[in-house]
Amino acid sequence: MDIAVVKYSGESAGRKVSLSSEVFGIEPNDHAIWLDVKSYLANQRQGTHKAKQRNEISGSSRKLKKQKGTGGARAGNIKNPQFKGGGRVFGPVPRDYSFKLNKKVKDLARRSALTYKAKDNSIAIIENFNFDAPKTAQYIKLLSSLSFTDKKTLLVLPENDKNIVLSGRNIKNAKITTAAQLSTYDVMNAEQLILVEGSIEKIDHLLK
Repeated sequence: MDIAVVKYSGESAGRKVSLSSEVFGIEPNDHAIWLDVKSYLANQRQGTHKAKQRNEISGSSRKLKKQKGTGGARAGNIKNPQFKGGGRVFGPVPRDYSFKLNKKVKDLARRSALTYKAKDNSIAIIENFNFDAPKTAQYIKLLSSLSFTDKKTLLVLPENDKNIVLSGRNIKNAKITTAAQLSTYDVMNAEQLILVEGSIEKIDHLLK
């Protein structure tokens, strides 16, 4: 699949780049995408939720009333789960939500996600560029020149560039990542994928 390369200004660079069919043109596997997205979201969970159980509540262990003869249900101490302020039955406890996903499944999921973007013509390729200093206005200008200001975008860099990352991190619906950190979730969550020319070779190297 051939895609025209554009300059930072949005003008055509006068050449095209061929995307590998082994990465951008496979038969997509929806289940692999689902598993990888599920794994990504699970890994984001802190799992620090906690509710006190009966043995952790502060309070007296004295029996509140006699067992029989009151006309009401029998009751133990004030920490009983039925009472206000009592312990919670089977409440949440800290846990790790992450789960292992095989590398081959992750790679298949990313190739499938990239293939969907290629099929939808939602991939743009831009020449390698850099910013002299972090400037949000420069990144907004870049999106404007590509006519992507109203879209949720994902910019993929060959390597981490501090100035570019700092320029775009506060812009709504604009995310920046590197080829090595590219995730299935980020690709599927973006409406428009912007590949910096130098990142294509790295993506091919990682996923072929």
